[in-house]
Amino acid sequence: MRVDRIVKAVVEALEDIKGRDIVVLNVVKLTSLFDRVIIATGDSTRQVKAMADNVQSKLKERGAKVSGVEGAQAAEWILIDLGTVVVHVMLPTVRAHYNLEALW
Repeated sequence: MRVDRIVKAVVEALEDIKGRDIVVLNVVKLTSLFDRVIIATGDSTRQVKAMADNVQSKLKERGAKVSGVEGAQAAEWILIDLGTVVVHVMLPTVRAHYNLEALW
């Protein structure tokens, strides 16, 4: 799957579960590990988990490979590795604390 299609599918999946403050960062010139970073906020651990599950489900339906998922048990910050795209779904306090946007 092309990067732009993966990004579109991820954003749609996050919006389906009412994800907030969705940001897509193009990091091609900053790292060779992946092309895009997507960050989204959920209001509760239940919503964060539902958003991450929906991203995985929708992407698998479209034939994309989910390489790994971290943080699903605590569901305060879930990372989904889609190869060329990395998705971070976070609680507001966690997102504010780590401020990933400033790193990229």
